[in-house]
Amino acid sequence: MAMDSAGGPQRDTWGSKAAFVLAAAGSAVGLGNIWGFPTVAGQNGGAAFLAIYLLAVLLIGAPVMLAELIVGRHTQKNPVGAFKAIMPGSLWSLVGALGVLTGLVILSFYTVIAGWTLAYILKTAMGVFGPGADTAAIFAEVSGSPVSAIGWHALFAGITIAVVVKGVRDGIERWTKILMPVLFGLLVLLAIRAVTLSGAGDGLAFYLKPDFSQITGSVVLAAVGQAFFSLSLGMGAMITYGSYVSKKDDLVSSAGWVTGFDTTIAILAGLIIFPTLFHAGLEPGAGGPGMVFVVLTSLLSSIPPDPYGGIIFGTGFFVLLAIAALTSSVSLLEVCTSWGVDEKGWTRKKAAVMLGGVAFVIGVPSALANGAVGWLSNIPGVGMDFLSFMFLLFGQYSLVIGALLISLFVAWVWGVNAAGDEVRASGKGFALAGAWGFLIRFLCPLAILILLVQLVSSLF
Repeated sequence: MAMDSAGGPQRDTWGSKAAFVLAAAGSAVGLGNIWGFPTVAGQNGGAAFLAIYLLAVLLIGAPVMLAELIVGRHTQKNPVGAFKAIMPGSLWSLVGALGVLTGLVILSFYTVIAGWTLAYILKTAMGVFGPGADTAAIFAEVSGSPVSAIGWHALFAGITIAVVVKGVRDGIERWTKILMPVLFGLLVLLAIRAVTLSGAGDGLAFYLKPDFSQITGSVVLAAVGQAFFSLSLGMGAMITYGSYVSKKDDLVSSAGWVTGFDTTIAILAGLIIFPTLFHAGLEPGAGGPGMVFVVLTSLLSSIPPDPYGGIIFGTGFFVLLAIAALTSSVSLLEVCTSWGVDEKGWTRKKAAVMLGGVAFVIGVPSALANGAVGWLSNIPGVGMDFLSFMFLLFGQYSLVIGALLISLFVAWVWGVNAAGDEVRASGKGFALAGAWGFLIRFLCPLAILILLVQLVSSLF
């Protein structure tokens, strides 16, 4: 095993800047980009929402991403170790611990939903969703049967663990070099087919021709929230991936490429979803798992030429979903694995297998929450199923709180000057230091705080 200058195990690094950009973009790109972004856009005015979303990505998402990458590369540690290294003996390491816990819990239910995509690849390729197919009943069987739900959950968790066990270069980097170009290619092909469907023009007009009179406070908040959640911020994933970045790489351009890649994929997803929905005469706000696994499957099967057009288009779509899910689940487990290796001294294999196994066990109730176990489908006193409850707590609240604290730490505790020095360590300069410093100190924390207040107020 290679050793560093201090005599410890040498830390993995990305093989190149391109490898890091693909891996980090893969972390950011997930199921939320493919169905979450079109859903929220459809519910908030389409093109007008898109304009605000792009502005929010530029002014809020990208600066917070850069802050996380700076912390990671400066310390070359996991989220807990990073805060310990910058502020030893303080309670700030708890922010890193929150990130690791958040990643673990999100992984636990993420592989449940991702497992459904594997089942649908098989079913779509077999032509199950032909004319007259009861798509709601098929979805209930896949997600509501204990054997099916837990089985697909276990398979996806196992694939995720297998990739992370191989390490940064031999596992994450090798697979993202394959998966991300395939994902992008599938998106482009599916988008081309979608925009050539009958009625697609109305969908494109809704999506790309803004009516700014529709912009309200709620639309702006929705755009800020989607920009934030789509970039995998707040749980330390970018701190972890940033810890493997070479000191020679320009962090500003890296953050820009990752943000741009993630945003492009979300926009392409909209070019698939909206023309398809308008082709079928459905409301543009339809979305989420129900839209993907129940509504879209029946639409995909009818795409000409019959019968193979629907099978090819549908299978490609669910392969796309599975790839997007895998690149994200890998980053979730890597956050936890890095903590186990750095803080506990475990081998990578032990950390990935143990923590991946813990996530699988924690995720079993989520796998059983879609009808298999009555009380998990509607938790008494909560009014929602277990999976949705976990998503609310960790996929929203925990991420927002984490990102707020990370922004405040970099801006006001560690300081923008010290953070800027880390950017300049590459020798490339930091021309945007003043703009980034203003955004990360004032606009980003304020916007995230307003988002948190909005999330809390929505409960009452």
